[in-house]
Amino acid sequence: MKKDALLSIAGVSFRYGLQTVLSNIDLDVERGEVVGIIGPNGAGKSTLLRLIAGYLSPDEGSITFSGCPLKDYDRRALARHIATLPQSLDMPFPYTVEEFILMGRYPYDRRNFSYGAGEKELASEIMNDMNIGHLARRQINALSEGERQKVYLAQCIVQDPGVLLLDEPVSHLDIKHQMRVLEILEGLHAEGLTILMILHDLNLASEFCSRIVLVSRGSIYTTGSPATTLTYENIEKVYDTVVIVRENPLSKKPFVIPVSRKYLHGDGEPQR
Repeated sequence: MKKDALLSIAGVSFRYGLQTVLSNIDLDVERGEVVGIIGPNGAGKSTLLRLIAGYLSPDEGSITFSGCPLKDYDRRALARHIATLPQSLDMPFPYTVEEFILMGRYPYDRRNFSYGAGEKELASEIMNDMNIGHLARRQINALSEGERQKVYLAQCIVQDPGVLLLDEPVSHLDIKHQMRVLEILEGLHAEGLTILMILHDLNLASEFCSRIVLVSRGSIYTTGSPATTLTYENIEKVYDTVVIVRENPLSKKPFVIPVSRKYLHGDGEPQR
């Protein structure tokens, strides 16, 4: 554990009943990093994010934020520092998009959900940046999955946190809107935001993350830069599938190409 790390996870294990989901996790996150969490389905990625968000408590180990135990923060105080976008959200009430996004201001002592002109202007600016300004008066229940995903992210941004925790933030978006959302996050990072996000697309993780955490079977298999983490050896070992890794000619970052079995030789290896 680094004393000056923004977020420190030390020896954390977590179980659902008798099933161990995470085992002996050690991870430090520095202020200003963009950390991509990758790994197969069921590896424990979402559970790890829920622990960092304070939604779950570890069975063993500790998590600290800004040098203080996470468990010592009350929910409102923690929400002034950390905003979380879970993988899915239930939406039982027909809020408008603008109403829902403005709820991101709740950590700032709003008791009756009345918001000033400055807050509404901030929400409008964020909606326009994310190309959802035209949805402001629409009920959130009437939106597509992709539209709702951007609305949920907009609420996190209007919360004005120092850290964003995102569980598959572009999973329901087409490639145009995936790039737009990640470019917005890249701009926020340039302004000082620390971001941890779960991504299934290894190439998006490579392009937009300064560090990759590769999770396998409830443990951290390896962590480091995209170049050192996204090797074909690591990916094939953890995902149990054959890939070719090349260099993106523009960014010079690793680019991962899955290989169909029909292209494999008798020894199970592609022509690299």
